[in-house]
Amino acid sequence: MKRLSSVLLAASSLLWSLLGLGAERPHYGGTLHIELRESPPSLDPVMLSATAPKSLSRLVFETLVEMDENGRPKPLLASSWQAEPGNQRWRFLLHSGVCFSDGTPLDAAAVVASLRNSSTEWRVLPDGNSVIIETETPDPDIPAELALVHHAVVRRSDGKLVGTGLFTIVQWTRGQHSSLKANDAYWGGRPFLDSVDVEFNKNDRDQMMALDLGKTDVAQVAAENIHRTQAQNRTVLTSEPSELIALVFANQPRSDDEIRARNALALSIDTAALNNVVLQGGGEPTAALLPTWASGYGFIFGKASGGNDRRWLLSQRKNQTWTFAFDASDPIQRVIAQRVGLNARDAGIVLDLSGRAATPDLRLVRIPLASSEPHVALRELAMSLEFPRPRFANDSVAELYAAEKKLLQSQRVIPLLHVQSGILMRPIVHDFSMFPDGMWHGENVWLSTETP
Repeated sequence: MKRLSSVLLAASSLLWSLLGLGAERPHYGGTLHIELRESPPSLDPVMLSATAPKSLSRLVFETLVEMDENGRPKPLLASSWQAEPGNQRWRFLLHSGVCFSDGTPLDAAAVVASLRNSSTEWRVLPDGNSVIIETETPDPDIPAELALVHHAVVRRSDGKLVGTGLFTIVQWTRGQHSSLKANDAYWGGRPFLDSVDVEFNKNDRDQMMALDLGKTDVAQVAAENIHRTQAQNRTVLTSEPSELIALVFANQPRSDDEIRARNALALSIDTAALNNVVLQGGGEPTAALLPTWASGYGFIFGKASGGNDRRWLLSQRKNQTWTFAFDASDPIQRVIAQRVGLNARDAGIVLDLSGRAATPDLRLVRIPLASSEPHVALRELAMSLEFPRPRFANDSVAELYAAEKKLLQSQRVIPLLHVQSGILMRPIVHDFSMFPDGMWHGENVWLSTETP
């Protein structure tokens, strides 16, 4: 009888374990502490640069549409949408019962005012509980474009920014610190967290030390440290290679000789070594603007056979010289710039890194993918590079490929690498997620009890 009781007790314990009834469940309360290396000038969506962290702004301000993990648009503040034939007139029906964090109801007029502030290319009109967007040319990607953070709906009241999101801004010290408080009346249900506390301008070493000391809960992991951190059995979330590192020329080539020199430069750079040595395998070499996982065809843009251009350049009596600029505060850019300079010299090209030129001939840039929808991503990337933005009549891969090929054939950009991003968390952080494009999502985050 005693043995039977023991068996029943063991079976009961196993059942509870399988059902997860013995584990700690999500609960309300606590402050999530985050440290970031970037220092954004504001959380205002329209002021965020291409390189600014956008995930934080999304906790306060929401868009009509959001992208799911597979890169497809889904409703957020808009409950549905419909395009008229030709994709030049779109209607977005707003969710009912949504309010800004100050209690003001969300209506079409407020959305229109915000979208007119974020885009001058659209004609935006209110129509009852709907918003109409009209474009001069067909645009099949309007829903995905509306998911971009700079199109978030913001109410501007007495110099304050008010959103409809999970949190409200309590304190903001530019370049240093921000505190967010839970929006108790959030239309989708109050978040588990009471607050989010963010420290800016923290280098990788400071972030790791703060995490180990329990002073922060979430920190960024530089691409070159991702594999090492994973080997330490830490909790790490990583994106797909989604940040472009590239060389960008200030002007179009002025002669055939200059085209040859640019081809020779592209051929000379050992991108495999940049990835394996500098990034410690935290990215992938590329000759494309969009990563292959997003476009499906990035591998097609292999390095051209530029041997003739290189031999031609080396045969010249005078070396080609370009002024070269990069962000000296970024240690990765600094090392990559030095290695690119050495590779270029082998091809007979001198890159002047002195920084004396007001307008350099060549820049090293890092640009995160703006969207997981490739057509939108390519348009935003072109804008960041100050290139003409491509337009698309449809969502075909063929049209996307043709547009990217045209940008590359301008001879103004040399893609080098697509780089991963990573987030490191303490074990007490639960349900924090990162999408393939590097956007992290903290809407369902909760904190478990700290164990001594």
